[in-house]
Amino acid sequence: MQGFGEILALAFDLVLSGDGDLAEIVWLSLRVSISATLLACLIGLPLGAVLAIARFPGRNAAIVLVNALMGLPPVVVGLLVYLHLSRAGPLGFLGLLYTPTAMIIAQTILIAPIVAALSRQVLEELHAEYAETFRSLALSGRQTLAALLWDGRFALVTVALAGFGRAVAEVGAVMIVGGNIDHATRVMTTAIALETSRGNLALAMALGVILMMLALGVNAAVHSLRLTATRWSHA
Repeated sequence: MQGFGEILALAFDLVLSGDGDLAEIVWLSLRVSISATLLACLIGLPLGAVLAIARFPGRNAAIVLVNALMGLPPVVVGLLVYLHLSRAGPLGFLGLLYTPTAMIIAQTILIAPIVAALSRQVLEELHAEYAETFRSLALSGRQTLAALLWDGRFALVTVALAGFGRAVAEVGAVMIVGGNIDHATRVMTTAIALETSRGNLALAMALGVILMMLALGVNAAVHSLRLTATRWSHA
């Protein structure tokens, strides 16, 4: 069996050589995760804004529900999406099972509650801070929301990056609805699991290195945005 150092060296060779299979897997992972993140933001940001600003019966229950959905088990989400998209399911006629679209749907369901809950917290804190100012200016609800979104833009981008980080690391749900099909639905996390079981540790390690680099990049971006937001707040 190859030693760790040899496997790591082979992994870096694959990364630096631009291996075709590796590039295909990474590109599909990014396409699926970025698409899911954008959809989750389209759903989660408005929902978070409504929960942060609006006052209506059942608001507290809605907040509790959204917070609880942050902990959705990925395999359960994958199973539910599978049942809906399978031939016997209500959406089976669409033929989406074992396609990247099914994976995007599963990831969107997983990270939309995260985006909604975190954006609600950000906007609610800003609303509490500026409530008197908004009242004195007699701003409408739409103007208030626009002001909050602008002031909290750096924090909201951080929320989106957190959602992307969660999406790109997902394995359970995308394995169930995507099937881990070579050249079709194989992403980094599912490929790592498969190649490890096959004993192809160099490719698994190469994918793991890229996944770690993405995680570091996302965290660096979050840290940079926080520093930028701090500078703007003290400007």
